[in-house]
Amino acid sequence: MPLRYLTAGESHGPALTAILEGIPAGMPLEPEMINTDLARRQHGYGAGPRMKLETDQVQILGGVMEGHTTGGPLALVVENRDHARWRGKAVAPFTIPRPGHADLAGAVKYAYDDLRPALERASARETAVRVAVGAVCRSLLAHFGVQVGGYVAAIGPVSAALDELSLEERIARAAANDVHCPDPQAADAMQAAIRQVMNDRDTLGGIIEVVALGLPAGLGSFVHWDRKLDGRLGAAVLSIPAIKGVEFGPAFENTRRPGTQVHDPVQLEDGQLVRPSLRSGGLEAGMTTGQPLLIRAAMKPIPTTLAPQRSVDLSSGEAVETRYERSDFCPVPRAVVVLEAVVAFVLADALLEKLGGDSLAEMKLRFQALRQARLEDLRLEGREHTFWPE
Repeated sequence: MPLRYLTAGESHGPALTAILEGIPAGMPLEPEMINTDLARRQHGYGAGPRMKLETDQVQILGGVMEGHTTGGPLALVVENRDHARWRGKAVAPFTIPRPGHADLAGAVKYAYDDLRPALERASARETAVRVAVGAVCRSLLAHFGVQVGGYVAAIGPVSAALDELSLEERIARAAANDVHCPDPQAADAMQAAIRQVMNDRDTLGGIIEVVALGLPAGLGSFVHWDRKLDGRLGAAVLSIPAIKGVEFGPAFENTRRPGTQVHDPVQLEDGQLVRPSLRSGGLEAGMTTGQPLLIRAAMKPIPTTLAPQRSVDLSSGEAVETRYERSDFCPVPRAVVVLEAVVAFVLADALLEKLGGDSLAEMKLRFQALRQARLEDLRLEGREHTFWPE
């Protein structure tokens, strides 16, 4: 069965809920395994005031008994503590659409008579429960030696110097500061840039990189468009609010190079087929190569700014300026764990697709039997074939 999930809930409603279906039986799962990632989502330099109000904790209401998954759907709930300030109170009309938000297009699409239903559901607050889903998937992947980690590569005009760091070092060093950047000097400059944008009553975006280590070769497929893993990963990453671009490895930089400098050569070392470079980002023709996976995502400056922007009051037709709704100044550090979550979900789904099995024990047996990127596993005959006989 494919892995799938749905979320429900609004930014200021009682709670956010997710149903995650397809996790195999027998996997250890406790709330604290999820709460760790929920806490990471709330902490990051440039966060807005709401993070001081919320302390996200997950409730597991189905799919787990005696600390282990049952194979049934998981029901995950994250309470909105800020809901108490809204419950039972009249809310002022919201009639001025903010550029860059779902406000205007949402009202056109769903025929709303107020803009708040669009902003409530489109809010990045929904990513809290997606982080919970991703934490479950991260736990599943860990049983097969797969690690998913991320870090900030750039904020505004400041870029980190990463070339001399291994992917493992990048992930580890990102935890040392509150902008989640592996380069300490760049991290200081990023903090300064965020402080300046706060003073300017504006916002900043940046670039986040997500890495997956320990993936087997052959996840995904080239035979149908909707099974290509880069397509599935790209869709998941772009579904996150404010993410407007995605590339695998240095894809855009590759466009400026000739082909002989772009593709990863194949070498044989101790019977293992390896690549000395990672310019493909760990994917070829929609499948994992057995190399690390490297995804780069561009996050735009979010559109909720203290400085007002030009708009139109839809109730009067008058030209007006936007009204501020509480938000981050720079959500990039907090978004790292959100990107990790959606990537972990897609990779867990691809692994389940490859292995099958209804229990973790069954999956582990099948994983051990997987063919690897080894010469002995390929067994090519080296003879002519008549593929289309007369």
